[in-house]
Amino acid sequence: MEKIFKIKPNNDLIKEVALSQLFSRRKKIAHTKERDEKRGGGRKPWRQKGTGRARHGSIRSPLWKGGGVTFGPRAERNFKKKINLKTKRKALLMTLSAKKKDIKLVDEIKAEKTKEVVELLKKNNLERSVLIVLKGYDIKTIRSIRNIDKVDVMQAKDLNVLDLLQYQHILMEKGAAEIIEKLL
Repeated sequence: MEKIFKIKPNNDLIKEVALSQLFSRRKKIAHTKERDEKRGGGRKPWRQKGTGRARHGSIRSPLWKGGGVTFGPRAERNFKKKINLKTKRKALLMTLSAKKKDIKLVDEIKAEKTKEVVELLKKNNLERSVLIVLKGYDIKTIRSIRNIDKVDVMQAKDLNVLDLLQYQHILMEKGAAEIIEKLL
């Protein structure tokens, strides 16, 4: 346990890892069509010479209304930022160390119904913004926790810096702390 909670935090490193996770989650929404993606414009609008008008090859040119967009946003953009595995692990340990006063360790979290989880949270004086960390996958417990507003559940192996920073309190099983210690 001392490996997890006795590390001096480096805020710059934690911020860098959290930002890389945010960038990786970002969705590519903005997308404009270029001239080859627009419908129509297969034939030349008028002949090259003899009309007295400017020469054009397609009505889907960016110069035309209804044509493609020249330098618009494209969905091929990559927002991901690479962070080394050792750096991620170190930042996770630092975040756990920084939040050690907000972490409560419990022997085991088992629940069939949401009411049981609410009682457990009240018993530990945790009412809002709680991340519950389980040692393994238990579908009944996960379903009973998912129902509660501002409470999230996660397995120890999936723990990350961004989720630790988003929640005020962390309720963790002792087995989950041991799994984190083995992983790191």
